[in-house]
Amino acid sequence: MFQSGVLPMIPALLRNTLAALALCAPACLAEPITVETATGPVELSQRPERILAMDVPAIDTLTALGVKPAGIVAPTHLGYLSDVESGLPVVGTLFEPDFEQIAALGPDAIILGTRSIAQGKNLSNFGPVLDMSIGLDAVGDGLQRLETYGRLTGTEEKAAEMAEVLRDKTETARALVEGQGTALIVMTNGPKLSVFGAESRFGWLHKTLGWPEAADGIDSSSHGEAITFEYIADKNPDTLIVIDRGQAIGGAVEGARSTLDNALIHGTTAWQNDQVIYLSPGEIYIAGGGYTALNRTLDQLIDALGPES
Repeated sequence: MFQSGVLPMIPALLRNTLAALALCAPACLAEPITVETATGPVELSQRPERILAMDVPAIDTLTALGVKPAGIVAPTHLGYLSDVESGLPVVGTLFEPDFEQIAALGPDAIILGTRSIAQGKNLSNFGPVLDMSIGLDAVGDGLQRLETYGRLTGTEEKAAEMAEVLRDKTETARALVEGQGTALIVMTNGPKLSVFGAESRFGWLHKTLGWPEAADGIDSSSHGEAITFEYIADKNPDTLIVIDRGQAIGGAVEGARSTLDNALIHGTTAWQNDQVIYLSPGEIYIAGGGYTALNRTLDQLIDALGPES
């Protein structure tokens, strides 16, 4: 604080400099921040205050951290995110951004994922774009994204605690998988069936948990390999892991339980030993790699494979 009568004595140039520093103090104190993304490290001029989450796993993890994005995409098709959807500005869907709303919000960072990354070039006109897509290693990538979001939002300590919980559950599930025999991951879409292997979006169930595949050489397409009931009967898995796509996206289609209720499936070891696991589809199909989604999926597997199952 300057004493009365002293400020006028300071040369005009110095007074102007001091005034400018006072006005820009917050910006001048801001430091660049480097974060890891799916495409490598990205440097931002400062920790972002207004983050747009245009990716469901990102919304999931940020919400778990207690962070409210400035805007999100909708619908998420996830009941546990319904309050978030109703309480935050919507900036479009995963595939169709609302550019006018995005411009009005003036984001400091825009988080994109697998389904929204195609809009990256267009969205880069409104702020720094961070590709936080989840790859084939949903648990590993999910943990990396959790760490990044912690750094982005100043919640590093909480993110580290959450990561430990997820690692512990992963190890618990892995231990329970040991000795369970083979598994086959099947997705239903009404009466249609497709199978997914270790190199697919759901492949972490095999690779991370050490679960042997009931079939080799499965097509690694993101939509899976189309199969028949005869295929499942022939591979005869010890455990059948089922994902109902129709239920995940809210489509009015025949449910997985009804689809698989037939003589061919009844003859499999999985059915006869009551080892058909119906995973909550929204968590693994839409929000796969999100913190809450991963925890819920692991909880289901632990419950299904545990000694009291």
